[in-house]
Amino acid sequence: MATPNTDNNVRHRNASKGPSGIPSPADSRPKRRGVADAELEADGLIQWKRHIEQVKAELLEQIQGPLNDLLDKAITESVHSYSKRSTADMGVNKPTRVHRMEDGKVFMSRRSILDELFEINHIRTIYHMFIAALFLFIISTLAVDYIDQGRLVLEFDLLFYAFGKLSTVLWAWLIMFSYTLAGPYHVLGLWGGCYHSSRFRGALTAGAGLALTAMQMCILGLFPIYVVIQYQLPPASRFIIILEQIRFLMKTYSYVRENIPAIINHKPKQGETPRLPTFSSYLYFLFCPTLIYRESYPRNPYIRWNYVAVTFAQILGCLFYGYFILVRLCIPVFMNESNQPFSTRTLVLALFHATLPGMLILLLAFFAFLHCWLNAFAEMLRFADRMFYKDWWNSTSFANYYRTWNVVVHDWLYYYGYRDFLWLSNRRFRSAAMLSVFIVSAVVHEYVFTLCFGFFYPVMFCLFAVIGVVFNFTLNDKRKSPMWNIIMWTCLFIGQGVQVCLYCQEWYAQIHCPRTGRSFWELVTPRSWSCSYQR
Repeated sequence: MATPNTDNNVRHRNASKGPSGIPSPADSRPKRRGVADAELEADGLIQWKRHIEQVKAELLEQIQGPLNDLLDKAITESVHSYSKRSTADMGVNKPTRVHRMEDGKVFMSRRSILDELFEINHIRTIYHMFIAALFLFIISTLAVDYIDQGRLVLEFDLLFYAFGKLSTVLWAWLIMFSYTLAGPYHVLGLWGGCYHSSRFRGALTAGAGLALTAMQMCILGLFPIYVVIQYQLPPASRFIIILEQIRFLMKTYSYVRENIPAIINHKPKQGETPRLPTFSSYLYFLFCPTLIYRESYPRNPYIRWNYVAVTFAQILGCLFYGYFILVRLCIPVFMNESNQPFSTRTLVLALFHATLPGMLILLLAFFAFLHCWLNAFAEMLRFADRMFYKDWWNSTSFANYYRTWNVVVHDWLYYYGYRDFLWLSNRRFRSAAMLSVFIVSAVVHEYVFTLCFGFFYPVMFCLFAVIGVVFNFTLNDKRKSPMWNIIMWTCLFIGQGVQVCLYCQEWYAQIHCPRTGRSFWELVTPRSWSCSYQR
């Protein structure tokens, strides 16, 4: 009984199939139409998604600038209102140095921009590309050495030379640090303790000022120069001494500049001791990555030691990166082993050869110091304000570039140079105040390069005091088009090429054509202008 039913069922299932069980064309047509409709629908969804992403990108681009300005304004106003509330809550009987917005820079907890950007996979890929380029430099160096010498040679003689005599650097730094730690603190403490009780406040202030100035000139002024010249330190060791000299000078000036008005304005009551800055706050200030003194800063709750280790490893990687750039891209070009005389042709060719390594060195210096070095010390000290730089790479004007490239130094120049100049002139000479800041910056940069390279070649002074001033006033904040960002980057490439080209040429000219006299014009005239490299 079961067999006939089974056969009927089989025949019923195969009724719609051909001789071999293959679906008939009439049945396959609807299925093909369904597949085609599904493909069209998928293509439509993909196009619609792309359109929505494009609209999203355009919308974000339009609102990014106003939104950032609005958030910065909201944060500033909230800090301002909090400072006012704190002052009101403290009362008259509890005087304290509460920082107000009009008094200067406000510190707040915020991350560095690159730390935020590296969380985006697209930006981190660019970082990975730079690491891959470093590996390529290493492989090419090994390959060239193997071809030339028949063996694998990976020597770092240039690094060992540049950072030579580190023991001299260490004891010289200890002397400068010991004075900076003890000298200004005790002089300010003695002056502040006697100021309100003294009958001769003017004489006391003048005497303390002269004593502090004399000590500053001897220990932080002449002593580093003597060490650099007398002990013939190599370039990188010279940079350590001279940059630390400038850092100590700027920090001590900020410490004195911020505390003198506070001591003068706070007159202690009868039997009350004057309120002076604590030693611990001054010691913390000497190491924290800022040049603006405050008694306290926003602090993070803990230290991420893995972050510190990664940043120091990145600094080491940047040193090796710079070494390979010099060895592979700069030294072969500027050694001039063919004894070519100096000419316009050689200068132009060398300039365009130097643009790429010059820009790479600029990016490495920015990443190694302004990001890694400062963030490493900020993390170890739990310093929460990590705004050491802003998005200078998006600048469409050199005025914005100068403000955002190095926020740490810019804040010092703005509050103690530009703003104090306006205060002294009753806000009448803004252009002169800005020009004075550029002149000071140009002189300091030229001072650093002259002492560290061992010769006078005013490239940095001309770039800052002449070209920088012109660009600051002409390529100003009114330029908003993306084309101006391209122009800014082009000028940066050319400027870095000029620096690398001229300084490298002068370095080798000093080697091949040493000076024969010690006259003034002999010292200030670049040797590369007249050296023919004849040995």
